[in-house]
Amino acid sequence: MGKFIPDTVIDAMLVLAEGDTIHVLSAQPTAFSQVSGLELASGTAGSYSKANGDTSGRKNVQAGASGLNIDSSGTATHVAITLGTALKLVTTCTSQALTSGGTVDINPFDHEIGDAE
Repeated sequence: MGKFIPDTVIDAMLVLAEGDTIHVLSAQPTAFSQVSGLELASGTAGSYSKANGDTSGRKNVQAGASGLNIDSSGTATHVAITLGTALKLVTTCTSQALTSGGTVDINPFDHEIGDAE
């Protein structure tokens, strides 16, 4: 018999990476305590939507954000999602220089969990 995990179970795992704040960062944090020292901009995280994965499994699409105020100048390399004091998700972004006083947009992005193999 093949291995199988129902989509509803994978969707429940994807929910664990959802948060309410999106951060634009100058490097990759490995803990919530590092986020504030790396933060260039932050704001309210957009909505999430589940769908079939690109190759298998399921994905959770984060809607991104637009017009986030840039609080510190630096080169953006990562985006993080947090909830309260928990680091939920980190991904890379196109490296770009940000200048304090401006704004930045974050395109939608997804994370995926593949089917059992």
